[in-house]
Amino acid sequence: MTQALHGIRVLDLTNVLAGPFCAYQLGLLGADVIKVEMPGTGDLARQLGADAALNARFMGASFLAQNAGKRSITVDMKSKAGKEVLRRLVATADVIVENFRPGVMARLGLGHEDLKQINPRLVYCAISGFGQSGPLEGAPAYDQIVQGMAGVMSITGSADTAPLRVGYPVADSIGGLTGAFAITAALVRRATTGKGAFIDVAMLDSTIVTMGWVVSNYLVAGQEPTPMGNDNFTAAPSGTFRTKSGLLNIAANKQQQFAELAQLIGREDLLADPRFAERENRKKNRAALTVEIERGLMEKSAEEWESLLNDAGVPAGRVLTVPQALDHPQTRHRGLLRTFDHVPGIDRPVTLARAGFKIQDADPDVSVPPPRLGEHTDALLRELGYSDEEINKLKEAGAV
Repeated sequence: MTQALHGIRVLDLTNVLAGPFCAYQLGLLGADVIKVEMPGTGDLARQLGADAALNARFMGASFLAQNAGKRSITVDMKSKAGKEVLRRLVATADVIVENFRPGVMARLGLGHEDLKQINPRLVYCAISGFGQSGPLEGAPAYDQIVQGMAGVMSITGSADTAPLRVGYPVADSIGGLTGAFAITAALVRRATTGKGAFIDVAMLDSTIVTMGWVVSNYLVAGQEPTPMGNDNFTAAPSGTFRTKSGLLNIAANKQQQFAELAQLIGREDLLADPRFAERENRKKNRAALTVEIERGLMEKSAEEWESLLNDAGVPAGRVLTVPQALDHPQTRHRGLLRTFDHVPGIDRPVTLARAGFKIQDADPDVSVPPPRLGEHTDALLRELGYSDEEINKLKEAGAV
């Protein structure tokens, strides 16, 4: 089996989430990802996560989540010798990913204009909060900052609770996925033109783009988005409903689906009620419709209704916790999770999520666990032509 990016070398100079997540996607597709980290501390995510003992070992749960399959080399890019190490790495690479503030790499003499002199075919991807230009180009950005500025928080929650942040770093994740998509596109172009590329990924831009429907409703129809809690603004009944036991999401977006739902819950009378008979009237009377539907749903549990409704062609699914979702038969069947029984520096097996898609004969996967800080420094320096004596001098000088 040959994976899609087999033979592609990626230098991952990133920290925490958006950048490492981007490089992880490339690694899952078979790229040789070399994680370039600062000596002594490395990626800040090594010290982040719910297990303090792992954080103290620089193997925090947050780091483990998106760094499997990578090799780690420690390089002080502020030192002359460290810069030379990076330049040698660049000469062997296809892609470099960095998420420093705009201008930092250029001030080090390691920006795109500098590195393309070494490797004209290099695909250079810079991920930042607001992009490489504009009034906010130099502003610091964290996921929640971007969520707020993108408008995501303004439409998350209900009228009583909004604005709320999405419960995981969605802007970071979207930025990482956008970077991976852009890099693979640039590699395809390079295959036909021989040209490298500079890619400017802004988390703010990337996040706004994914809000397509709500953005379009405003730009095209002049409708300003409002927070609607667990209700779907496009249809009714479409949202979260209470049952005898547990919460259930139902998306009866089509007229036939609404008819099937009404019949199953024993409320055929709703079909003749002028408040609910037609789609637009149901949207206008959403709250009253929810009350009536929940009366019928109280006869069975969410799990029972999930099966009955789906069998009848009405999309439905229970509201699960994260542990329940990870243990769901569908998740297990898809092989989404990968367990490493032995991880250097960790006293337990480590289970991680793989990519959210499959490719015939080339499924995304990694064969080695996340690396210890600097685990592959010596081996990679030897690959670059450094002798053992030169490696020792680099270490003595603190360059690696």
